[in-house]
Amino acid sequence: MTEKILPLSEEKLRAAVEKFGTPFHLYDEQGIRLNMRRLLRAFSGLPDFKEYFSVKAAPNPYLMQILCTEGAGADCSSLPELILAEKVGLRGSEIVFSSNDTPAEEYRKAMELGALINLDDLSHLPFLREICGLPEIISFRYNPGPARQGNAIIGRPEEAKYGVSKEQLFAGFEQARAWGVKRFGIHTMLISNELNPDYFIDTARMMFELAGELFAALGLRLEFINLGGGVGIPYRPEENPVDLEYLGRATADLYAELIAGPGLGPLRVALECGRMVTGPFGWLVTTVRHKKDIYKQYIGLDACMADLMRPALYGAYHHITPLGKTGAPYDRIYDVTGSLCENNDKFAVDRPLPFLERGDILVVHDTGAHGHAMGFNYNGKLRSKELLLGSDGEIRQIRRAETLDDYFATLDFTSTPSLFST
Repeated sequence: MTEKILPLSEEKLRAAVEKFGTPFHLYDEQGIRLNMRRLLRAFSGLPDFKEYFSVKAAPNPYLMQILCTEGAGADCSSLPELILAEKVGLRGSEIVFSSNDTPAEEYRKAMELGALINLDDLSHLPFLREICGLPEIISFRYNPGPARQGNAIIGRPEEAKYGVSKEQLFAGFEQARAWGVKRFGIHTMLISNELNPDYFIDTARMMFELAGELFAALGLRLEFINLGGGVGIPYRPEENPVDLEYLGRATADLYAELIAGPGLGPLRVALECGRMVTGPFGWLVTTVRHKKDIYKQYIGLDACMADLMRPALYGAYHHITPLGKTGAPYDRIYDVTGSLCENNDKFAVDRPLPFLERGDILVVHDTGAHGHAMGFNYNGKLRSKELLLGSDGEIRQIRRAETLDDYFATLDFTSTPSLFST
């Protein structure tokens, strides 16, 4: 079981609502720091272990800076994410650039920063060589196909657009070495939001055995193995979090058996977790705007799926706490909705909750990853602000809400003025 709690008192949260207005995402600095330290301790049995925070989960430089000070690097997959990593002071092997269908300017920026470049396809090797030359170290993303199973978020490996087959992996390394690449790594990412630690242990075994196969066939000694991310979090109270300590010990045991034992080490083992690092330490705070009672009872919020897309996109569960209703019976069944003109704009369907009315404050849990980050402007919706509860107990705004001026900023009303004349 996982207790769904808040990192601050009801009084302090209501004060933040009064000061900043809803909706907003709130993050807990101390919770993120302690969680990052726990992750690093859990994998301390591996030599030179590195966590590359998956920037797409929470692309806010304030959050990234917190993680950097705790020892994390950045896993980037776009030009803006590379620039975010640069702005928080990361360079070189502190950055992994792992993208797909990659444009030339993104590879150029990755090369400029000295990032570890993880290629998604064999054709990207000559493409990179042509546009800016090859770096000293190259990695390929491995897709094992039907040998492994994925889940609904990423899909089955053989149907996913990511990575190269084993045959292509070997051919790619041979070609890279022929073109002067001196150092090598491998990467995989097969699943998302998985709560079974044994899945990740099996992935570690697969990748460590692959390192042995590469050495036996090509005499190629790897410098790092990136096991990807995908470690889930318990969105539902009845779920349990992944036992990181068990996962870290089992991975270290496999390293000793399959890497250190045969003399293939030392090499760096890395993860690129995002969700499990920040996800449980973010909350969407929103106000009940309207109630509607037709064939079902609806609670309409001032937030919408532009602020949290996961329930609409994946049918995902997010726990909801109504502020000030402790001890009240959960004897009403509501659909909790936003104002987007789409019927799937719902945070919850048929959710038991206490009696709610206009002005009540609802807190949606576990939005610290893939929450604000997945926002959009469809239907003219504007993305909400982000706040940080600092380790000193103060609440600060770390991203303002979008405005109408932001929405219209990319439109050029001067190019054909006759269309806009009154």
